[in-house]
Amino acid sequence: MNFKKLTLLGFVGFLLMSFVVTENVFPSVELKSLDGKTVNSKSFVEDGKVTVISFWATWCSPCKRELDAIADLYPDWQDEYDVELVAITIDNARQLTKVPGIVSSKNWDYKVLSDSKQQLQRALNFETIPQTFVLDQKGNIVYSHNGYNPGDEDHLEEVIAKYAK
Repeated sequence: MNFKKLTLLGFVGFLLMSFVVTENVFPSVELKSLDGKTVNSKSFVEDGKVTVISFWATWCSPCKRELDAIADLYPDWQDEYDVELVAITIDNARQLTKVPGIVSSKNWDYKVLSDSKQQLQRALNFETIPQTFVLDQKGNIVYSHNGYNPGDEDHLEEVIAKYAK
């Protein structure tokens, strides 16, 4: 076999190995609900439902704009795709006192949890918020996106539709 064929064969083999699918399972971390109860992150990964996880903070304007935009679409998403959205604040203990008021004033109908010690954030290895993940029905991360621009919620809906039953 000549060098060109051997190089091409090696390159094709490398490409094939790079497309190997690995499971990217959502980590198990203890979080707090707004009423102070401990909740494991695995508990909101309901079998049979696509779950959207949105990390945000009270001081993050793009985060609040994203959750506001999704709030308008969320009832339809629930009806059409049976999706669950969990908004996880990374606010520290002092900032956390503002969260219930913001959630109430904005009428966000999401499950809201706190990762004030950033344990889940570290486990997922991201720094920028808003950070959005979509989990399939088995809790595998199938989509990840950071930042927010108007219209991102439309792309998010496409991803949800793709993985919903």
